[in-house]
Amino acid sequence: MNAEERYFWDLTGYLIVRGVLSAAEIEEVNRALDFAATKVADTREPTGDSEELAGSPSRWYHGENLLALPHPHCAPFRRMLAHPQVVQRLVQMCGKGVRLDHGPQFNNAVKGTQGLILHGAGQPHRPVVAYHHQNGSSLCNGVTVTWNLADCPAGGGGFACVPASHKSKYAVPAGVRNCADDMGAVVQPEIRAGDILFFMDGAQTHGTHPWRNEHERRSVLFKYAGRTAVRAHMDLVSPEVYWEEQIVDGMTPEELAVMWGPFPGDHDGLHELVCDEDGTVRLAGDAGADGRRPTGGNE
Repeated sequence: MNAEERYFWDLTGYLIVRGVLSAAEIEEVNRALDFAATKVADTREPTGDSEELAGSPSRWYHGENLLALPHPHCAPFRRMLAHPQVVQRLVQMCGKGVRLDHGPQFNNAVKGTQGLILHGAGQPHRPVVAYHHQNGSSLCNGVTVTWNLADCPAGGGGFACVPASHKSKYAVPAGVRNCADDMGAVVQPEIRAGDILFFMDGAQTHGTHPWRNEHERRSVLFKYAGRTAVRAHMDLVSPEVYWEEQIVDGMTPEELAVMWGPFPGDHDGLHELVCDEDGTVRLAGDAGADGRRPTGGNE
């Protein structure tokens, strides 16, 4: 990652690296995606009732993990996983302990496929995906790497974002999120087949514009995280699973709240504790001594 890339990444929150895959490699990946495409299913994405994002349902792969496809179909995705062009940048973006949090995901679109409402932002602050810079080094706990198998002309749809929104101290206006009035802040950059796109997934405001091209959109997304960050909900977080069941047997709800494993979000508030003025420790969602539930809360 050279000085120019570091500058652009820090400034905008995304980075495009051109021509990483050769024509032969693109063909190999497409053969594997053809094999997997039988399990591509339509999915309705949130568009915020925006006419600008409306279209036919999105198309996502819902089969087994692409890394587990039978040989030789899994081979190109396994090479992508720790590709040198990815690793040399991720260790500067996420830290040396970078790991795959979830994915890879196959996104397929045909002409008229809907967009996706823009999501993520610097405000409110979310440590699990936030961007932080200190002592000459940067750290972003959530980075998505998108391998592009088809051209995405500027203005033709696909990945869109608000550059520099990972540093914003204010909430994203509704018109920007649903692109009804993007204030000129939303950019849909040109991405070509063989390029890889890095973006701050969660820290940066991003989404997709409807696909307007005659050819299909094909992209494969790998969701990376810093070693200590957790972005995806897993089945290993409940106290009975994260700890041995006999350890947590008979614990009060308040005691169980601190026995959950790491996970993003508030998980229905099950892990959030508050201490009232009288010293009572309780779950944040429970009524206090005055009978009122607390307002606000963390994301």
